[in-house]
Amino acid sequence: MHRLIIVIIAICLAASVRAQEQTVDDASDAPRLEGEQVDTVVFQFVVDSLITVLPNGDKMIKSVPPRVMGHSPHTATMYAAILPGLGQIYNKRYWKLPLLYGGAAALCYAVHFNGKYYKKYRNAYRDFVIGDPNNKSYEDIVINKTNLTVEDVETTYRTWFTTVLRNKKDYYRRYRDLSYFGLIGLYVVQIIDAAVDAHFYTFDVTDDLSLQWQPTIEPTPDGRSNVGASLCIKF
Repeated sequence: MHRLIIVIIAICLAASVRAQEQTVDDASDAPRLEGEQVDTVVFQFVVDSLITVLPNGDKMIKSVPPRVMGHSPHTATMYAAILPGLGQIYNKRYWKLPLLYGGAAALCYAVHFNGKYYKKYRNAYRDFVIGDPNNKSYEDIVINKTNLTVEDVETTYRTWFTTVLRNKKDYYRRYRDLSYFGLIGLYVVQIIDAAVDAHFYTFDVTDDLSLQWQPTIEPTPDGRSNVGASLCIKF
C-alpha cells in the first residue's frame, strides 16, 4: 500500500511540474524540464523507492508481498453473504470450509433432533389436556418412558404427567430455538471472517527473521577511531 502511495505522489508531482511548465514565461532564464525529462525523473523516483542498499554496498529490490489485482473485501463479503463458504474460497482459505460446514451440519442436526421431539411432546401435551379419546399420541410416551399405564396417568397421576409433558415440550423448543440462533450466528461469523481475511489478504506474515553482525570503525572527536561490531536484525 505504501508503494502505491509513493507512485501516486510521484505522478502528482509530475503533473504539477508539467503544469508549472505551461505557466512559466517563455522569456524566463530559469531551467525547464521537457516532457521526457519529467517522465525520467518520475521513473527514477519510483525505482529508488523500491531499491534498498545492503550493508556491503550492494543494491537489491525490496521485497514486495504478492498481491492479486482486484482482490476486494467487498467482493468477499458479498460472496459470503450469498453462499456461506464462498467468501473463504475467494480468499483461498480452503482449510476453513470443513470447520464451517461441519459446524453447520451439527447445528442442522440439532435443529432437526430438537424440533422432532418438540412436536412429539407438543402434540402429546395437547391431546392429554384436551382429553380427546380419538387422539392419544401420549400413549407411546406413557408406555416407553414410564412404568405406569395409560389409565394411571389419566386419573391418579394426571397432574404429574401434565407437568412432565409441558416441561419436555418447553425443553426441546428452547434448544431448537437456540440451534436456529447458532445457525444465524455461524452465518454472520463467516461473513465477518471473509471480510477480515480479504483485508489482510496481502499482509506479509512470512517468518523472515535474521541476525547479521559486521565490524565497524567510528571516528572520535580527538581524531582516533573506535573499533566495534554492529548487529542488524531483520524482521
